[in-house]
Amino acid sequence: MLPLAYGTFGLGMTEYVMMGILPDTAESMRVSISSAGNFISFYALGVVVGSILLVILGRTKPLKTILITLVSIFTIANFLSAFAWNYYILCALRFIAGFPHGAFFGVGAIVADKLADRDKKTQAVATMVSGMTIANLAGIPFGTFLSHNFSWRIIFLLIGILGLFILYSVLKLIPNLKPLPDTGFRGQFKIFKSLAPWLLIFAVVMGNGGIFCWYSYINPLLVNLSDIEPKYVSLLMILAGFGMYIGNLLGGKLSDKYSPSLTAGFIQLSAFISLILIFLFGSNPFVSVILMCVCTACLFGVSAPQQILLIKNAQGGEMLGACCSQISFNLGNAIGAYAGGIPIAHAMGYEYTALVGSFFTLFGFLALFYFFFRYKNKRDSV
Repeated sequence: MLPLAYGTFGLGMTEYVMMGILPDTAESMRVSISSAGNFISFYALGVVVGSILLVILGRTKPLKTILITLVSIFTIANFLSAFAWNYYILCALRFIAGFPHGAFFGVGAIVADKLADRDKKTQAVATMVSGMTIANLAGIPFGTFLSHNFSWRIIFLLIGILGLFILYSVLKLIPNLKPLPDTGFRGQFKIFKSLAPWLLIFAVVMGNGGIFCWYSYINPLLVNLSDIEPKYVSLLMILAGFGMYIGNLLGGKLSDKYSPSLTAGFIQLSAFISLILIFLFGSNPFVSVILMCVCTACLFGVSAPQQILLIKNAQGGEMLGACCSQISFNLGNAIGAYAGGIPIAHAMGYEYTALVGSFFTLFGFLALFYFFFRYKNKRDSV
């Protein structure tokens, strides 16, 4: 599973490092910070478009061939980003760089599911996702440091070199696997006739959206609400990344021991309780930091179980179902960031971002709770 983890590490770097180097790219391209924010938006749009294109163009191709194609696009787009000469070119390259993201997660989850032992399938997906958590833990702070002290272009050049390594590891270590049965383009979308995928998609959007209501504003919350000095925030972000890493591993292990939907539901409930506690006690710096780690653990703790559930509940449209997880994740991020900003725009305290988020996670928990009891012992097994 290591080539898949390498791939998600590279994708995590490409997606999230822009948040740390945004001021540097804005200055270099001579645009405002708000305009530079489009570098993030265009990437997210590429994630959605790339996932749809995979279903249209790649559903009949061997899985290893698809992975090689996706990593190649990722590598070329990042290499070219290092040499982007104006704002519009970089926007276009960020859009193209986003193409492989959801598709790689989707195909990678299917490959992990096929290669893993029956009792370790969710752990295999969690191993793949661990690359993303390590990117948040170490890669992104390192990339931000390089950008601030040298140049943001070095980051994309290094990610491009990483892409060559990922391509080599996929070629050498991933076995040849047959294509998925072709149900036709329309056949892929028949999965949406069932309630199960809709419940899972709703749970992903609500769960991630709820946490991002709060996490999108974590920096000012820690400084203005928890009274933590700004110079310590970067270190705390590393701690938050460690929470993501631990949560992801626990989510995989618990899912294989119990069930994916039960595990995901419990984690969503934990996120709901944690956000309520942040609203009530976030002014205490110690409590705020502890709950931050719990929430980031929950953010990635649900990733592997929900990914495997979407595959298992998308018979005939596994590729689309697997991609839906990342589409829903990014949609939840966008909705959460917007919803969390509403109380701030109305001059309310930063603790209200957590209160808004708690309602989202509650709905996500209820969707998983209903799914567990309706499909228990049917499509919840791995």
